[in-house]
Amino acid sequence: MCGRYVIVTKVKEVEKRFNVQAGSEAAQFSPRYNLGPGSSGLVITDKDPHRLQVFTFGYTPFWSKKRLYIFNARAEGDKNKDNDPAYKGAREIFLKPMFRHSIRTKRCLIPADAFIEGPEKEKLSKPYVVYLREKQRPFAFAGVWDEWVNKETGEVHHGYAIITTTSNSVTQAIQHHRSPVILPREWESSWLSKELSLEETLDMLSPYPGQLMNAYPISDAIRSPRHEGPELLKPIGKPLLKESEWSITEELRLDGMGSTTGRRKRNE
Repeated sequence: MCGRYVIVTKVKEVEKRFNVQAGSEAAQFSPRYNLGPGSSGLVITDKDPHRLQVFTFGYTPFWSKKRLYIFNARAEGDKNKDNDPAYKGAREIFLKPMFRHSIRTKRCLIPADAFIEGPEKEKLSKPYVVYLREKQRPFAFAGVWDEWVNKETGEVHHGYAIITTTSNSVTQAIQHHRSPVILPREWESSWLSKELSLEETLDMLSPYPGQLMNAYPISDAIRSPRHEGPELLKPIGKPLLKESEWSITEELRLDGMGSTTGRRKRNE
């Protein structure tokens, strides 16, 4: 599953990358090196596809009697319970009461620069930063969102969840059983389209190609949701795959990935 991720690209750069305009709250958004459930994150919804907004990372369906913080939604629904990476069967998220409404009518893009993952057993006791190669950042997770109203107070809460699917070669190398759905750039506008059919929606819920990703190990200090700051992303080992020219770790850690011309260092 994907419960922690990184979004440190400057808001102006996110606006430019996704061709959106930040709302007042999004315009004040601060870099997050350890964004987890219950925290605020940036989203672009199908309801308002040209606006960058801030929702809570933690989804509550509109019909729930209490507020929830569901942060992942399985693409397969109740299928593939063994998390077989070779699974090619049905994606039945649309059958789950929790998500059957949102997967049809409340989809969102979730801008991110990287995500944090660990082995299935050790979890964040042995964490890795997972990122896209060739400086493809920020990218977008495929997400679902909903609006929940507290009937006692009338307060409105907007929350989102990241859709997950089978593991790819990089998450398998980390020994993790799932991977978040990362949308190719050319699919992003379609994901937000009201014209997208359910069949077309489900066809997008595939693992991102592992050969286009990489990962490196970091300290387990990131386990604590109270910990923040670029020092969390300092590598403590080599990347899983050798980078062809430049390492991104120094950019990611020190430059906040706010531009494409930050400090770099060669792999050792």
